[in-house]
Amino acid sequence: MKRLCIDFGNILGKAALAASVFALFALAPLPSATAATVPSATQPAADPALEAAVKRVLRENPELVLGVLRANSEVVLEAAQQGNILRKRKGMLAQWAQDAKTPKQIAVEEGFSRGAAQAPVTVVAFSDFTCGYCRQAEEAMPALLAKYKGKVRFVFKPLPKTDSELSYLAARYCVAAFAQSEEKGWAYYDALFAGVEGLVNQGEGFLKATGTKVGLDVKRLTADATNKKTEERLGSIRDEAGRLDVHGTPYFFVNNLVIRGAVSKELFEEAIEMALALKK
Repeated sequence: MKRLCIDFGNILGKAALAASVFALFALAPLPSATAATVPSATQPAADPALEAAVKRVLRENPELVLGVLRANSEVVLEAAQQGNILRKRKGMLAQWAQDAKTPKQIAVEEGFSRGAAQAPVTVVAFSDFTCGYCRQAEEAMPALLAKYKGKVRFVFKPLPKTDSELSYLAARYCVAAFAQSEEKGWAYYDALFAGVEGLVNQGEGFLKATGTKVGLDVKRLTADATNKKTEERLGSIRDEAGRLDVHGTPYFFVNNLVIRGAVSKELFEEAIEMALALKK
């Protein structure tokens, strides 16, 4: 007869260990759909009576779980973060499947482009130089362009905050930089994102100094930053963002797939791979 008699006192004595295992398993991601569900020869099936008893002890003594969580806070936090990443990825994959059904009309010519003009995938970024998350997201672009050379082009569209004079000033100077030279415009773009602390602390002085650093005519840069053509271009980008229901920055379109906020390079790669597959 299968042994079902359990020493309850022994369970209480080992409850802390059980709580640790229970808590970590509860926070761990579920196995993949392809994972085997049948116990192997070296992994016997769990005893249902023991499992039920342990769960009962934990329900009746929640302080045991809390103690384990406190003692293993770093492990628990890492597991929770990993679970959040997996949930976000799952949600984005489902969203992209729906995005793919709705073509987006984006005026790429009004932005500033890097990469092959005839690339099958276009990543359009509505972004702001004073936004930390924008900087984080933009840092992934060079590696993506290198990995998908000839397959991806990147289009930047400055979308400054409506309530920030500095944000709008940086966007105007960037448009003015590209008006002088595409090559120097991208050097200016890179320098502004790399030096966001200087931008925030020094304002227009930093914008002018950066222009000098990358070889722009600063007198012309300052004049072009306030001319009507620059204002109209930024106004057109702002209107398009409204039409596309862009709320906040950074905001990306990978062909028709939408990415809101900063995400990992790996998620960008998944979006690009999906967009490429949809082109076949």
